[in-house]
Amino acid sequence: MRDLFEGHFAAEPAAEGMGEGAVLLRGLARDCAADLLGALHDILEVSPFRHMVTPGGYSMSVALTNCGAAGWITDRSGYRYGATDPLTGSSWPAMPDCFLALAATAAEAAGYVGFRPDACLINRYVPGARLSLHQDRNERDFAHPIVSVSLGLPATFLFGGLKRSDPVRRFLLGHGDVAVWGGPSRLRFHGVADLKDGDHDVLGRQRINLTFRRAL
Repeated sequence: MRDLFEGHFAAEPAAEGMGEGAVLLRGLARDCAADLLGALHDILEVSPFRHMVTPGGYSMSVALTNCGAAGWITDRSGYRYGATDPLTGSSWPAMPDCFLALAATAAEAAGYVGFRPDACLINRYVPGARLSLHQDRNERDFAHPIVSVSLGLPATFLFGGLKRSDPVRRFLLGHGDVAVWGGPSRLRFHGVADLKDGDHDVLGRQRINLTFRRAL
């Protein structure tokens, strides 16, 4: 499957180290962005964006949806993965081939061979939206990396340590940049600073983030 999309990825993306087992692949997804956004349109026709509520009762500033065998969910009962979209009562949309190919390519470029995600959390940021520092730890097996794709407006990615109080590094993510972290960095705290206003030539006043995980 990956071979079908080989020509749509940057041949040699500029790699920037973020920490042990963590790398930022500049522009890797830029050439396949049109395919990703076309597939996203079909996903949203089935499972549209929505603002979920945290266990503490707060509405998230980031709107989200999912595709794949499992979707990440938050409500007053907690954080978890589920096979069913609570908004529609149906299964989450299947993960598109172009999503799977990009996730595998990015993971391999970062040194994680054979990654095949079963969950893709899709976040939409508008100016002012943010994501506080957190760990991705609702997955069953932390042996698999996280692959995070940025599309649209630039955002400041916050990458901390294994404790919330550890120092935080800041990385400016542009359209098509892909961050991958796993191994000793798999449980690092991370987040996104308040999105600054702007007008991207493709996505306008928003940023889309695709986060690929092996959840089940």
